[in-house]
Amino acid sequence: MLSAMNAIAAVSGRESSSLGLAGLAPAIGQDTAAPAPFADLIADAVGQVNQLEEQAQSAMSGLMTGSGTDVHQAMIATERASMAFELALAVRNKAVQAYQSVMGMQF
Repeated sequence: MLSAMNAIAAVSGRESSSLGLAGLAPAIGQDTAAPAPFADLIADAVGQVNQLEEQAQSAMSGLMTGSGTDVHQAMIATERASMAFELALAVRNKAVQAYQSVMGMQF
């Protein structure tokens, strides 16, 4: 949770000390390295979703060709890919909703 707060603070341009989190990282065993940029986190998450999709495709093709892939393994790989995609879609929808909310604000 602290790393997520630090990532949000980094994106918003504030330091973690302005959020009152400066002394927490060493206390709970977190390293003091700079947090990854938000774009890198999103790119990494999309890459992981893509990797799960490729694993599911490989398992399904192995099942169809009869190359020793178990039905259970193929179904588990397919469900993992499906759940990861649904999570990525939900995060995208929330990001778009937040963007639209910010753009709708009047100053």
